[in-house]
Amino acid sequence: MQLDERLGFVKLDLGTSKAVESYLANQLLKYGYVKDTYKTALLDREKEFPTGLPSATPAVAIPHANADLVYKTTIAVATLKHPVNFKNMGAITEDVPVEIVIMLVISEPHSQVSMLQKLVEIAQNPVLKAQLLQAKDRQTLIKLVETAIN
Repeated sequence: MQLDERLGFVKLDLGTSKAVESYLANQLLKYGYVKDTYKTALLDREKEFPTGLPSATPAVAIPHANADLVYKTTIAVATLKHPVNFKNMGAITEDVPVEIVIMLVISEPHSQVSMLQKLVEIAQNPVLKAQLLQAKDRQTLIKLVETAIN
């Protein structure tokens, strides 16, 4: 899968998970990847089914919403200037201090599970996570993720 470099964001300076998710959803809408109802659905889904992956630092979140709100499959990737608390996907009352957000935007529901597995592999790879955090520009960030999922 080839990713859109416009959807790579280095050292975003946002203070909450809602702000991060809203920013990424707005960019996806701006570039025509999702319907205008995507952001609301994403935020609502995150409340019920959180996406913070408990792992060694830096932690990763993989927010996503329903495929019927997606025009075109892609991934948006952001590194954060400061860790932002996302709720733990395995224990909704626990916070996970996330530094990398990989927003999965899938238009075909049947491919969501396999792509989620690839993204979890990224979250479990300390070398790759360090490389993502060290990326100085969006092109490098996107290329690292592209290489990992293809």
